[in-house]
Amino acid sequence: MPAISAVFTIDHVAALLGEDEEWLHDLSIGMFPEDGRLYVYGLGDDGVTAFTQDGIENLKQIIDDEREAGRAPPKPGTAP
Repeated sequence: MPAISAVFTIDHVAALLGEDEEWLHDLSIGMFPEDGRLYVYGLGDDGVTAFTQDGIENLKQIIDDEREAGRAPPKPGTAP
């Protein structure tokens, strides 16, 4: 397995996938670091959820599963 060379913040991934950030956060809660979900800390006490490239692929699969099961909200900017 290659080393992690980049991580992408959840707001960036939401924009990339055209999905709601809060929904992605809810979907990703069950993901672990080995699934590609990380928590990145900066200055102060605040941190942000971030994903590796594999994590984005895993998240896409979760999104597809939720859409197939009819449990997905409409994409932001589209009619319900």
